[in-house]
Amino acid sequence: MSTSPFTTAHRLRVKSLYKRMLVNQLNWTIRRDVWRQQAIEIRAEFERNRNVTDPRAVGQLLAAAEARLAENLHPDPYIVPQYPGGTKYERNIPPPMTPVVDHMAH
Repeated sequence: MSTSPFTTAHRLRVKSLYKRMLVNQLNWTIRRDVWRQQAIEIRAEFERNRNVTDPRAVGQLLAAAEARLAENLHPDPYIVPQYPGGTKYERNIPPPMTPVVDHMAH
């Protein structure tokens, strides 16, 4: 079993950055086959920096990637229709099963 010099929080931050970069690229690209090639390039960039173990260098790499992501964010990202902000969010929600008016209060 190999041990990593980085914490779980670091791994979660890198994975989150990777996913956000993929999702942002998908927002910019309409065709899946074109996006797939871009996703491979993003993965290759992460793989190139996989063996960097100096915490300062890793911090600089992450900061640069976060800045590049913030600079290239899509102005109108895709939102799943059922998610908050989507076109179908809370559409046709079921009525509450409790009485609307408490007749026993009067």
